[in-house]
Amino acid sequence: MVKGHEQEDSRKLGLFAVTWPLLIEFFLQILMGSMDTLMLSDVSDEAVAAVGVANQLVFIAIILFGFVATGTGVVVAQYLGARKYAEASQVSALSVSINLLFGLLISLLLVLFKDEFLQLMKLPPELTDYANRYLTIVGGTLFVQAMLFTVSAVIRSNGFTRDAMLVSLGMNLIHVIGNYLFIYGEFGVPQLGVTGVAISTAVSRTLSLAVAFVILYRRIQYPIGWKDYVTFSASHLGKVLKIGIPSAGEQLSYQMSQVLITSMITLLGTAALATRVYAMNIMFFIMLFGLATGQGMQIIVGHLIGAGKKEEAFRQVLRGLRWSLLITLLIALAAALFREQLIGIFTDDPKIVAVGSALLAFTIVLEPGRTFNLVVISSLRAAGDAQFPVIMGILSMWGVSVTLSYYLGIHLQMGLLGVWIAFAADEWLRGILMYWRWKSRIWEKKSLVLSEQDPALGV
Repeated sequence: MVKGHEQEDSRKLGLFAVTWPLLIEFFLQILMGSMDTLMLSDVSDEAVAAVGVANQLVFIAIILFGFVATGTGVVVAQYLGARKYAEASQVSALSVSINLLFGLLISLLLVLFKDEFLQLMKLPPELTDYANRYLTIVGGTLFVQAMLFTVSAVIRSNGFTRDAMLVSLGMNLIHVIGNYLFIYGEFGVPQLGVTGVAISTAVSRTLSLAVAFVILYRRIQYPIGWKDYVTFSASHLGKVLKIGIPSAGEQLSYQMSQVLITSMITLLGTAALATRVYAMNIMFFIMLFGLATGQGMQIIVGHLIGAGKKEEAFRQVLRGLRWSLLITLLIALAAALFREQLIGIFTDDPKIVAVGSALLAFTIVLEPGRTFNLVVISSLRAAGDAQFPVIMGILSMWGVSVTLSYYLGIHLQMGLLGVWIAFAADEWLRGILMYWRWKSRIWEKKSLVLSEQDPALGV
């Protein structure tokens, strides 16, 4: 039975209503990583650097899970826009099952071959023990994150971004409490350092998955049956993969390029690695609004495309992009103004503070370019146009970001500032190309779901 009276259908989805819970959710997710870094800095800068490098591998695994979750979010949104609720639920169930199996495989590989992966990252020997302990626990439970990724994507695509935000809030509270207990050894809990952070991460994700499933069954339009989890549909899977594989390819390419660049940064020493981690933790907050707007636009554009409202989708994206650019620039200016105080939250090493402050000042140039990518690429993906971003992304990431990082950072000995200049060149090139693609309106021919052209349906 369709629960039409409970659904926030596409007529009620506005950019602000969808985006503000996403903004808070992503803030909490980033805060989770920053709290790890802040608390671990009380252990040592070496622990921070080791976990930062290990998380590069974890992020790559999460991106692999994202090829199903991202594709699912887009397909579900288009089906909901077209009012095909049964198909939306069937896609959701199939995707959860696929990501569970895929997650188990990735978890196994990451645990069995963690030493080899860390060697590829050229991790200094004195950091290996920290990274090994972290990957054994966090990597071994990544299948939980794979399922949480998918279930959360379905909840958001149904318009319930506030529910996904509350799940994230609960996960962060549990994680921070766990970190506090294990790092500082309060209330008789063993003082486990990096191992404790890993345990806290795994437990908080597992509890969040259980809550997310409860929300999923209470909120979706059409109920998911047990048989839906084991029923294979080539048509549904094909639609998910058509979006998911290119999207994951783009993100995987980005993370792999970051892994290579991180290996270059290791040549600059442990202090440079720690500086990168501290600066990136702050920059995540700067890019937050662009990230939330991009995900909000993906949901809205998906509904609009499913409903056949392409002109409205076109205008919505341009409006969202303007607001996102303005707010991102204001946040970047604030971060640049208080750059030394922000880096000083994590460390009092004068060399790290000096270099990190310079990197934060440069975000005024870097982050607006990134915002173009976050907003427009998500919108292209939601419209079914997923191949162009990945092709242009691979060419720019490797041809510009990696190449210039080595040339400026290592060859010309500009260090981390040279790497940041390379990042900006890559982001702006891709951002301009994505904006041109949206303005060309080629994406209008790439919808995944046939619309019934219901004039009563709108966003």
